Amino acid sequence: MIEFITATNQTDLLQILDLQRQNLPEKLSETDKKEQGFVTVRHDLEILQKMNDMHPHIIARNDGKVIGYALSMSKSFRNDIPILIPMFDEIDTTSKGAKPYILMGQVCIDKHFRGKGIFRGLYAKMKEEFTGIYDSIITEIDEKNTRSINAHKAIGFKTLKTYKSNNHDWEIIYLEI
Repeated sequence: MIEFITATNQTDLLQILDLQRQNLPEKLSETDKKEQGFVTVRHDLEILQKMNDMHPHIIARNDGKVIGYALSMSKSFRNDIPILIPMFDEIDTTSKGAKPYILMGQVCIDKHFRGKGIFRGLYAKMKEEFTGIYDSIITEIDEKNTRSINAHKAIGFKTLKTYKSNNHDWEIIYLEI
């Protein structure tokens, strides 16, 4: 049975990191990147723990194993992951940047569980956790990651802004909560 919960211990975080490693671009074929999507940022246990201590990450677990995750990140982490600084700068130039928001720092589903509602379940749990605290969930997606962009838009995310950074085109999207 699949459960949607917050990450509570180091085992959860280590399993997140393992799933993340499996879905980095360098681990995937060009076909898999195009058809299945990919994750961009590589986190380490220390930063993942700090983020989780502030706002627990949302995980999908099946038989004790993390099969999906949506990382929760406050804007107080803007300088802790250098590749994300340009995104925070871009958000600051919009009206959404002036309101309280939670950043979904990365979402990933185990390839054996894709297409089974895990993505929607992670975001439903994230909305449940942060409604009344934040006005929106914001994230950015590499524009080459069309599977991720389409999945986010299918559950109601809207485009906030597009920009170019580090030789990539990015789409910043948001979901009202």
